[in-house]
Amino acid sequence: MFLADGWNDFRVLDAGGGMKLERWKQVTLLRPDPQAVWPMAECEADAVYIRSETGGGHWQMQKQLPESWTVRYRDLTFLVRPTGFKHTGLFPEQAVNWDWMAGLIRAANRPVKVLNLFGYTGGATMACCQAGAHVTHVDAAKGMVQWAGENRLLSDIDETKTRWIIDDALKFVEREARRGNTYEGILMDPPSYGRGPGGEVWKLEDELYKLVSSSASLLSNDAVFFLINSYTTGLQPAVLSNMLLMTVGKTRGGLVTSDEVGLPILSGGVLPCGASGRWQP
Repeated sequence: MFLADGWNDFRVLDAGGGMKLERWKQVTLLRPDPQAVWPMAECEADAVYIRSETGGGHWQMQKQLPESWTVRYRDLTFLVRPTGFKHTGLFPEQAVNWDWMAGLIRAANRPVKVLNLFGYTGGATMACCQAGAHVTHVDAAKGMVQWAGENRLLSDIDETKTRWIIDDALKFVEREARRGNTYEGILMDPPSYGRGPGGEVWKLEDELYKLVSSSASLLSNDAVFFLINSYTTGLQPAVLSNMLLMTVGKTRGGLVTSDEVGLPILSGGVLPCGASGRWQP
């Protein structure tokens, strides 16, 4: 398992009964998690996310919380803000991939350009920039790109290290291919389902292979990594390995690995958080 065990400001305190109890620096949150199917002891939290029967949900505050606050991972600082759709603006399990990419970028010891598709609020973008890369950050949601910009400032990343694009991921990739642009690192963190800025419908199982194949054509001759993340229950690590072997690996060889991604639970055990597929030369 790719285990994100390098956090100090974040901890999964306990999990079970379809919920997870987390500590985000000084704040405890109780949020739904479909993987936590075992029982959990009674617990209290500063805020609890309550799902609605008609979709979505809301936060039930047990005490007055700040609208937002910051957490640190190594030398990076991120803005955390509980949103109406359960998320907080950060997927802490991805820290294990941030470390992996940062290590490869530093080891390259040369200029590295990275393409971050579905970049969200920029956790991976900041990690790659801090390691020395220039990152093109693509997301269809303007608000998420703005949030990523706030994280850039908090982590003191030079603005010349990033390029912000609000666009559909596949359309952007296809335009980059026509322009002849290439990257030494590519990562993608696609949602299971979503809509692009023009109303385009995205369904992971139907679209992922085309996106991976198209993106693979953007890798430069001296590429250092390709990363796919998946939160969809039906896509096991071997599926991600197969996609990488059939696309990047078919023309470049290299090493393909895949595994579950997880977070340690302070009370014991590991909380599974999807899967990642990795390629490196």
